[in-house]
Parts: sequence; structure tokens; C-alpha cells
Amino acid sequence: MALVFFPLISLLLLLLVRTDAQTVGNLTVGASLSADENSHPWISPSGDYAFGFHQLSSDKSLFLLAIWYNKIPDRTLVWYANGDSPAPKGSKLQLTADREFVLSNPQGEQLWNSEVSNGAVDSGVMDDNGSFKLLGSGSVLWESFKYPADTVLPSQTLDEGLFLSSRQSETNFSKGRFRLVLRSDDSLVLATVNLPSDHVNDPYHKSGTAGDSNSSSPASQLVFNESGYLFVLRENEERDLLTQRTTGSAKNVYYRATLGFDGVFTLYSHPKTFTGNNARWTALWSEPDNICTSTPINAGSGACGLNNICSITAEKRPSCGCPSGYTLVDPMNRYGNCKPNFTQSCDQEPAPVEDLYDFEVLINVDWPLADYALLEPFTEDQCRQSCLNDCMCAVAIFRLGDKCWKKKLPLSNGRFDPTLNGGKALIKVRKGGRPPLAPYFPNQELKNKDKNQEPLILIISTSRSEPVVETNLRSFTYKELVDATDEFREELGRGAFGIVYRGTLPMSYISQVAVKRLNTLVHGHAEKEFKTEVNVIGQTHHKNLVRLLGFCDEGENRLLVYEYLSNGTLASFLFGGLRPSWIQRTQIAFGIARGLLYLHEECSTQIIHCDIKPQNILLDEYYNARISDFDMESSSEERAILTDWAYDCYLEETLDLLVENDVDAQHDLAKVERFVQVAIWCIQEDLSLRPTMREVTQMLEGVVQVPAPPCPCPYASTA
Repeated sequence: MALVFFPLISLLLLLLVRTDAQTVGNLTVGASLSADENSHPWISPSGDYAFGFHQLSSDKSLFLLAIWYNKIPDRTLVWYANGDSPAPKGSKLQLTADREFVLSNPQGEQLWNSEVSNGAVDSGVMDDNGSFKLLGSGSVLWESFKYPADTVLPSQTLDEGLFLSSRQSETNFSKGRFRLVLRSDDSLVLATVNLPSDHVNDPYHKSGTAGDSNSSSPASQLVFNESGYLFVLRENEERDLLTQRTTGSAKNVYYRATLGFDGVFTLYSHPKTFTGNNARWTALWSEPDNICTSTPINAGSGACGLNNICSITAEKRPSCGCPSGYTLVDPMNRYGNCKPNFTQSCDQEPAPVEDLYDFEVLINVDWPLADYALLEPFTEDQCRQSCLNDCMCAVAIFRLGDKCWKKKLPLSNGRFDPTLNGGKALIKVRKGGRPPLAPYFPNQELKNKDKNQEPLILIISTSRSEPVVETNLRSFTYKELVDATDEFREELGRGAFGIVYRGTLPMSYISQVAVKRLNTLVHGHAEKEFKTEVNVIGQTHHKNLVRLLGFCDEGENRLLVYEYLSNGTLASFLFGGLRPSWIQRTQIAFGIARGLLYLHEECSTQIIHCDIKPQNILLDEYYNARISDFDMESSSEERAILTDWAYDCYLEETLDLLVENDVDAQHDLAKVERFVQVAIWCIQEDLSLRPTMREVTQMLEGVVQVPAPPCPCPYASTA
């Protein structure tokens, strides 16, 4: 029978203990915050919002001055000030004696200031609407609502000329290339920006324009009212409602409207009271409905980069991919520009064009604004031949039975569009060489490709004497992983068997990965370790396990490719500046227990992990726990003093001391006691007393009653 080992106590008890302090109320002259993991934010009176330093997941040494939701597991940012120049660790924000609000780096150089010009600041306050305000002489001199980032909140308005700027990516808060702005003539406009300049292109989407309204009165404000409705207010007081009826009162639901880094403007809701099943944001409304097929823009690349192709997902978000024969200019940005893997020249070629070039065919794909010639009536063969013999032609589009559009680079506004009724994009590519993976297009079949082929599913084969079993994993070459990790540049962590690096697969529906490079010199166990992980872990699949995507077995180079989880390890979350809430900690504990139950009893090959600790638990974007690092060679650990202290608190009925700085846990002491009892059962010296993971899961969830545990110390009586 699979049994629970005592390191589980370190997780259950660490999840219980929380010791942090937060400042609530007005801030006076001299108040300051430091950018570090232990910085305590300034909290609104209700506790709903926090103002302080947000540590970047992409670089733990950098921090954003930001506002976020303080009570939900996903502490979503709603405002940030220094996205283009994040503050290094040790930077300081201060309301100075000179009545200025200034952010300075450790060398004293100014990174940001509120630039108040209409008076002297004497206090600051984080209010319950989500706005941080600077006050002086009884009036508001500055507020974050008037300097929005990518989000608007209920009770916030955008006047004409104010705008939202997208971030560059989910984790890069520099200004992105999408903008939402209110114009008096066009009303609400979504447009791209030609970075690094500030030039705004023609809109790819407009909402509530004067021409669509019964009135020609100019637009004056975008209003987000406290009931969660978005509307355009005109100068004659008429309203153009943008959103449909919302679900739930603002008293019970958080609302936000965010311009995503992908250019989609979305209204979200999140319940204020929630369990693990509904602790997430729900999209209620978004514009445009399909950004891929929205209005093409004459200047700029469109929803995706130049030569890139946009397809819409089930969630109405754009997915970008380079066509065959092209790769990303920046492998870290799959939404960026694509370049051909060959040089197309009008100089005399060394061989007939038929021997040098061929066509890749994509169905219902088009770049609508790159035409330089329309040939009609033309057959498909004539269209191919004309493009093949034209040194300027990069793509030919054949559709409507007899029309052939020839296009040249760069190609803009690339999109997958089912309304094209089977039209063909004939992409001219150089013959020879290994083509890259095809882009991922939902609901599209690629001609001359196996219909059932998935980009990341291959059969493993190896010539080693101990073959690896067949699994749903991709076999990578060593060079592919060197390129994916930029020559193993960004280290995520390290253990006894190797180092983990961050990587990018530029043309895959899973772009961000973690690449574990096994050390062949450590204890001589790398060969066994590699085969164990690929054979066993490759066959596991559970929402609370980190997913293994592929491997490399090339000479002495053995690497494992896992999905990348953006919120790092549980250890960094527990001991970082933004410590988890009580609800988050209980959900993380449940997730770990369910993952272990799967490993012990439910997967095809039973697995005992043997090294459960915060460093081996990763957190996904919703802070769900994922078990990782199945090394099988457990390191010995001494019992922490925490164990004895927790048992003493349990015996003396002083469990409130474990959670003395956590109001939510203080109001849930029955669950605290249940968790401590389960943890004590798990660390019993007598192996026969330890519960199975199924019993642990049932006890944690309250399905079965937890009996009073005996002392976990050696030779204790169980009578």
C-alpha cells in the first residue's frame, strides 16, 4: 500500500502559517515602500485592493509599482506605473518632505513620479474603488484613475484623449502595440501603434460611432458604472450601451475591463465569495468579436506580426503562427513578425525555378492587403506557374473559381477565415532542408499533411539497449533545445540531477517551456533517471501534475521538456512578498493531495514521489498546484521545529497562534484544526498508522471525520 511520507507535513503546515502585516488607511508625509519580497502593500479600507510593489515572474529582481485585487487567488493587476522601466530590488517609493511622490532606484536615481503640479501633497489613500489618490488642502491632486494602464474599473471614466495601452505580453508590462481611445467623432476606437513611436494607425475596430447612433452628438466619456455596465456618454447626455446585461450585483462580484496584450478588449467578472471551482475570472463580453477578421489596417501588421497568420480560439483570443517555410524573427514573441527561411532573389538562379521552389498550401488563409496583381480568369495551375516564375511573388491566393492574387513581402493582416469558402493560399518555399513545424490553426486541415497529426505528439524510438516505451511525447534534437533556450541563457532552478532553463517553441500551440538538462556526471544515475522520467512520467496525465511534453536523447545530451508554469514554485510564493491568502493555501493543499492520490492509486504505474516539498510544487497561472521533479532519489531531510510547535499548539488548543496574522484563517479555525490533525497523522513514526492518500484527501475535504492523532514522536503510545 502506498503511504504518505513525513515531508508532506512541511507543506501542510507552511500553508497554514502566515505572518505578514499590511498598512490600511491614509499615508502621510514620510511614508515609504521598498521594492523587495517582504514589502507590505498599502491596503484599501475594505481590503479589496492593494497598492505596492509587484514582483515580476519573468525576473524576480524587478518590481512594478502597481494596484491589484487583494482578496482573490489571482491577484490581477489593474494599474501599474513603470512598465517600461521596472524597479530593481531595493528601490524606494516615498511621499517626501518636499510633498512629492517619487520612486527611486537604490542609487537614488528617479524612476517615476506622480508629477503633481497643482499643489503640495500632504497625504495619500488607497480607496475602495481601486484608485490611489494623492491629497492636498482637502482636494484630490492626482489619482491613478486619470493615468490608466490597460484596465478600467467600475466608477472609472475615460475622457476624450485618455487611452488604455496593452502590455507587450502576459508577463512583459512595457507598452504594447494596441491602444483603446475615445474619440469625439469615432467614439470608442481600437487601433495599433507603430512602436517605438507613438503613431496610431487607422482603427481595426470601432464601437458606438456617431453614425451608428440616433444622435450625431460627439462622444465625451467612456463610463464604467458600478453595476458593471460599459457605455459611451455623449455631450447631449445620450448613452450608447456597449455591454449586455451583467450577471450579479457589484456588491457580490468584481468587474474589470482590460485591453489584452493581444488587442482584445474584454469585460471580466469574478465572484467576491468563491470556492476553488469558481475562483477565476469569467469573460462576459469582448470586442472585436473576431480580431483576426476585423477591419484590415493599411499601416501596421494587424493582429499578428508581418508574414504571420492569425486564427481565433474558442475563447475569442487570437493565436498566431508562422506559415511553413517561415520562422519568428524574435523566438520569444510568437505574436511578432515571421521571416522566410530562405532568400528570394531576382538574380539569375542556378537552376530552373521548378527545381528550386515548391508551394505549401493553406486553406482559408489570406493576407488581404498585400496584392500587387490580380490575374483572371486563371486556373489554379496557371496561378501556381505565374507565381513560380515571378521573382517578386511570395504568395498566390486562388479562390472564387478563376481569380489569382499575387502578393509580395511583407504580408500584413494574415488571417484564417472560414468565410473564404475553401480559398487556397499558395505559399512559395525553397525546396530542400527540414521544414519547421506547421502553425497551429484551430479547425483547419492543412493540405498534404496528415489530418490527424498533432504538433507535439510523436512516437519515441531509440537504439539504446533499454528502449524507451511509446508515449505521447515529442523527440527534440539537441540543437532545437539549444535554440529554444537561447543557449541555456535563463535558469529557472536546479537540483541534484540537473538545471532547468526557460525556453520558447516558436511554432507550437504551447510556446513557453521549461527544459531540464540532466547532468550526466552526478552519481552516475543520469541514465536511469532519464529513462525513469520518460517511461513513467510520460504516461501520467493529471491537472495537479506538471506535464512532460518531450525529450532529447542525443549522445551524452539528455533533456526533458516540460510545460512552463508562470507563477514559479510554492516555496517562492510562501516566502515571497505576495504571500498566499487562506483560500489559496487550502486550495493548494487540496491540489497537492489529489495529485499524490493519482500517483499512488490511479495512474497505470503507481509512483511514490518521495520528495514532496515547496520547491517541487509549481503554480500555474491560476495558482493551481502542480507536482514536479520525479527524481526518485530522495534527499534526507531533518524534521523541522515547526512540527513540534504545531503539535504543541494542537495539544494546548492554541491553534490560533499558527495563523495569528491571518483574519480569514482565524475565522476558519475548524478547518485549521482539521489540516493540522491530518498533517500529524501523515508523519507518524509507526508506518502502519499513516493514512493512504485517498484517506488524506477525504479528510482534508471534510468527507470523513478526522480522529484525534497520537504524538508523532518516536515510541509514542497509541493507546
